[in-house]
Amino acid sequence: MISARTTRVLLVDDQAIVGESVRRMLADDPTIEVHVCTDPAAAIPTANAVHPTVILQDLVMPEIDGLQLVRYFRANPATKDTPMVVLSSKEEPIVKAKAFAVGANDYLVKLPDKLELAARVRYHSDAYRTLQERNEAYAKLAESERQLAQEVNQAARYVKSLLPSPLKGEVTAAGKFVPSTQLGGDMYGFHWLDADHLAVYLLDVSGHGVGPSLLAVSAANALTARSLPDTDFRDPAQVVARLNDAFQMDRQDGKYFTIIYGVFAKSSRTLKYCNAAHPAGLLLSDAGAVHLGSDNPVIGMMPPGFPFDGAEVSVPANARLLLYSDGAFEIERADGTYWPHAEFADWVTERRYYADLPEALFAHAQELHGPGPLADDFSVLDARL
Repeated sequence: MISARTTRVLLVDDQAIVGESVRRMLADDPTIEVHVCTDPAAAIPTANAVHPTVILQDLVMPEIDGLQLVRYFRANPATKDTPMVVLSSKEEPIVKAKAFAVGANDYLVKLPDKLELAARVRYHSDAYRTLQERNEAYAKLAESERQLAQEVNQAARYVKSLLPSPLKGEVTAAGKFVPSTQLGGDMYGFHWLDADHLAVYLLDVSGHGVGPSLLAVSAANALTARSLPDTDFRDPAQVVARLNDAFQMDRQDGKYFTIIYGVFAKSSRTLKYCNAAHPAGLLLSDAGAVHLGSDNPVIGMMPPGFPFDGAEVSVPANARLLLYSDGAFEIERADGTYWPHAEFADWVTERRYYADLPEALFAHAQELHGPGPLADDFSVLDARL
């Protein structure tokens, strides 16, 4: 960075007497350095070595056209933004216009009054320093944004690596997670609790960034490892209540999350579930769609010991359970409107026989949204029961 206290002047003029005159006119100000180049052919190398904050240049010199030299300065990477004040012996509007057209910042008839010269030099030098500082700040900001984007991408890949592999067998389960440009707090999972009971869940932490993502991973780990104390993991209402006890907002930097947690019993073909303010899951069958919603609050908002309500539904043969985050249906369409949830539910129900329903849903969401990434994480869990 150029020193905030130094105005470094480079004068390009083939007349040594002009250089000495300018040096004397600016000598009273100790913050101004004056460097003189009397050989126009050496002007660019001299500027590269001196790093001036303002260039004074004569327009009439032997062997080189002054306007052409201005062009050379502007084409030189080290001086492309350096303020240039051209000096001429005449007040000629046409010459002025040409000088400004090729990149000059100012025009002076030599030699001006010393006070005016010092004021103009300081003005242009200060403006240049401000430009340099702004450019450096923008460069640092761009680098910071690049590093942040890289970290977000790494975090998103880490979250994705924690998601379970597809479940195969009599009961199948799979999911699709597509992070948005901002790291979110979506997580889903499924695992057998025993030979008869399959647990499934999908949760979404408020906000975006590393904090929500870490909270989502912590909650998912508690479910996968079954580390919540005094909990029957076959009882969804109890599981959700214990999550609320463990992840209080005041201990999570004000963050909360929604979740739908279900347990499918093969022997009885029943699904117990508890929905804590999460988008209603859909149980799809030939009979249509059963919406798995509730009036429970979000996790972390209510005090420890707060009871959550669960529910139970029968699962028809060849049924399909779809759990999803709000990023799967809150899609802003090209006309600025959002895809209504009712239309989303109808679209999914009509396509309940699709081999890869999450993939088809994502493709449709992208089509509705248009070019570019979706605004929120897209998370879907698809279980065939």
